[in-house]
Amino acid sequence: MAKAATSLIVVLQSKPAEVFTFEGTVYSHHLSPIARKHSLIAVGTEYPKIQLCDLKSGSKIQVLQGHRAEVLSVRWSPRYEHILATASADSKVRVWDVRRASDCLFTLDQHNGDKSKGASEAANTAHNGRVNGLCFSSDGLHLLTSGTDDRMRLWNSATGANTLVNYGKVSNKSRKRRQLTVSRGCSPEFVFVPCGSSVAVYGLHTGELVTMLRGHFNYVDCCEFHPDHQELYSAGKDGNILAWVPVLRGPDVEEESDQIAAVRSSVDRAFQDNWSSDEE
Repeated sequence: MAKAATSLIVVLQSKPAEVFTFEGTVYSHHLSPIARKHSLIAVGTEYPKIQLCDLKSGSKIQVLQGHRAEVLSVRWSPRYEHILATASADSKVRVWDVRRASDCLFTLDQHNGDKSKGASEAANTAHNGRVNGLCFSSDGLHLLTSGTDDRMRLWNSATGANTLVNYGKVSNKSRKRRQLTVSRGCSPEFVFVPCGSSVAVYGLHTGELVTMLRGHFNYVDCCEFHPDHQELYSAGKDGNILAWVPVLRGPDVEEESDQIAAVRSSVDRAFQDNWSSDEE
């Protein structure tokens, strides 16, 4: 039986400006946040080829080949406009320079080329399972990946080296894309990861589990961070989109002041909850 085609629709002023049609399911697409010399949308589908759609010409102009299974996540670098990272069910993460017509720049290797781990393990795999989560740090210097081996890994995006930050076990049973995100404009940096019906918050460079955000009633699918308002948005299978704001708390104050409590109580309920943890 032939598989139904799917479409990626670009909307301008409530009218479709372009329609790109693909065979099979579209798992991920991304437009560069910094590009000035191109207007390419990278698209990952249930087929191994990554397709680049040009908004200027309205056509699919380039195909990136190298993966051997469906492409679950694609992300452009926020530092270099021609650098693209892709994650696949073949356990691999590839980094591309789309100006090159040949192979990718490099493939991430969880063992950093250590052949003593065994030939089967040292075959440039980023995870021992499907890789369905992918995002760059805000400065583009690091790349974070998540796989169904219940691991997250932080990589040097320039060299492809595994930084060996230990996040512990990060439960991941999804067979499709899992959208994680990294904070921007704050120090230290945090990573927000869908974890069942909660959102896990980790220190990006320490691997420490900071807290668990609870509020959804079903599995969380994706997270996105808004740098201007320092807010996190999460969406889940319960049909809800929740906005999370940090608790306003002084460095040496154990209890919230009446003034802060009054401000928080006046915030719309959709923006309340709060960076709560098991310890509170």
